[in-house]
Amino acid sequence: MRVLLDTNALLMPAQFGIDLYDELMGLFGDFEPVTLEEVVGELSGLARGRGRDAAAARVGLAMARRSTVVPSGSTAEHVDDRVIEYARQKGCAVVTNDRELRNALLREGIDVVSMRRGRTLELMRG
Repeated sequence: MRVLLDTNALLMPAQFGIDLYDELMGLFGDFEPVTLEEVVGELSGLARGRGRDAAAARVGLAMARRSTVVPSGSTAEHVDDRVIEYARQKGCAVVTNDRELRNALLREGIDVVSMRRGRTLELMRG
């Protein structure tokens, strides 16, 4: 199973103390983590700053390196739109804690993994 990690998902380990890959293994068993190049770009920009968000982005970049980084192949203006398009085309579930993105994915019939009660992830069927 391919599982697409968005920017917000890659911030979760530092922000909430979640072992992202362990949680996903519990949900899917064997899975292939995938990250869009554009997501890595967003994290790189955040990581250049200071403070908690920058530190979380640096952790997120390390997590992204453990996944397959791919170009979205999309010309959509917003990264969220590129995430939706890629997931639809490749049949991926998407990990995000972004409410707007989660709702848009579910409307498109795409499975979403999101945080539940602050420490665990749950799968919502699209």
